[in-house]
Amino acid sequence: MAPSAAGLFFAKASSAAAAVTPLPRVSSARCQSPSTRCQSPSTHSQNPSTPSSLSPGRLSASWNQRVVGISAQRPLRMANAGRNARVTSNTLSRCSASSSATTTNTTPSEDVLRIWQTADAVCFDVDSTVCVDEGIDELAAYCGAGEAVAAWTTKAMSGSVPFETALAARLEIFNPSAADVAGFLRDHPPRLNPGIEELVKRIKARGAEVFLISGGFRQMIEPVALLLDIPLTNIFANRLLFDEGNGAYAGFDATEPTSRSGGKPKAIAQLKQSHGFETLVMVGDGATDLEARQPGGADMFVGYGGVQVRKVVAAEADWFVMDFQDLISVL
Repeated sequence: MAPSAAGLFFAKASSAAAAVTPLPRVSSARCQSPSTRCQSPSTHSQNPSTPSSLSPGRLSASWNQRVVGISAQRPLRMANAGRNARVTSNTLSRCSASSSATTTNTTPSEDVLRIWQTADAVCFDVDSTVCVDEGIDELAAYCGAGEAVAAWTTKAMSGSVPFETALAARLEIFNPSAADVAGFLRDHPPRLNPGIEELVKRIKARGAEVFLISGGFRQMIEPVALLLDIPLTNIFANRLLFDEGNGAYAGFDATEPTSRSGGKPKAIAQLKQSHGFETLVMVGDGATDLEARQPGGADMFVGYGGVQVRKVVAAEADWFVMDFQDLISVL
């Protein structure tokens, strides 16, 4: 059978590029150790009609009812207790590793502050930025292939291999079916990083738009957008493809800009062209997020190290933060 894209919908903007002058680097004090961000997951509803005021602590029964129609077709592959123990261990080790990292751009210059406070739009990476974990790693662990896939994720996020190579290699390890994805979403609602909900509200309150630009999968990012009251049309992400007959894994949509290295600046260029944004900021933790600051892409890049500090990101970001409160406090 021919593969079909799963997910609600995806709005693409027309391609264009606008020349952008890179910002100078910022001098500052040493990067501080991360505060306690390794918190227990909150639970939420994925119902598109859910009011934006739904508090993170309320898990509605609609989560299980509305994730994907096939969610009940496959038994849970991993007990919640096992996953929680593994996630806690991984997150603690990341926090420990990042505590020793240092950088020199943790205090923003006047130019950086001005851009942050007046940008027309802010784009966020999702995995290890908006959320506390890497979605593909969590899905792979649910399917019993967590360690092998996580090793490829590390390569992709550090920039040591092309993103498209790492994406294909990770998916080929465990070939997630539609039922696997539905079961994962049913049992593992998104876990947001501390402060991201307030930060998004503050950005929107001053009239700027918020977008999610991710190398992850739309099927797993739409619930995150709903929690943050971000329109689903404001998502740029990859799409898993499944066989129309049996729901077996059939690849991913290689036409999505975020499916390959250099895709995020292209997505941002499309946003600038279609929306008329003059100034746009990218926030993220990985090498593909740093790439977004190419000519025609983001006007400024904020590196986030609250989950994982990646050396190249910490060194090259216009502003590097360990806590979203740093961004909130100057809005």
